[in-house]
Amino acid sequence: MTEEKINRSELLQVRLTPKESERIHQKFSHSTCRKFSDYVRKKLLDKPIAIYTRNQSLDDFMAEMIVLRNELNAIGNNYNQIVKRLHSLQHVEEIKTWLLLNESSKQILLKKVDEIKSKINQINEQWLQ
Repeated sequence: MTEEKINRSELLQVRLTPKESERIHQKFSHSTCRKFSDYVRKKLLDKPIAIYTRNQSLDDFMAEMIVLRNELNAIGNNYNQIVKRLHSLQHVEEIKTWLLLNESSKQILLKKVDEIKSKINQINEQWLQ
């Protein structure tokens, strides 16, 4: 089924106050319409218009996840440096020290993973309400 190209030859002019124009353009900017004329035409003909919506709880969640991701990346980098150091160790005392340091890094990592799980559970509870 092919769509015929519609030739729109009728022109409609409307005078608006600056506030009215601003209000219409503001609503247009939140729609998924690519052209202002498409938006106005749909509005005038009572056709459905898809609107972008923001979910503040999701935005907050994503901001917290970004911070946690950056912290996890830093922990991962530290861990990689520690493992490289381990491969260069030759004495038992150095290896014991590495094991103690590795244990503290592991605890930090587990704590961050628990924070991520907690945040995911919080957002899950909010969405399920």
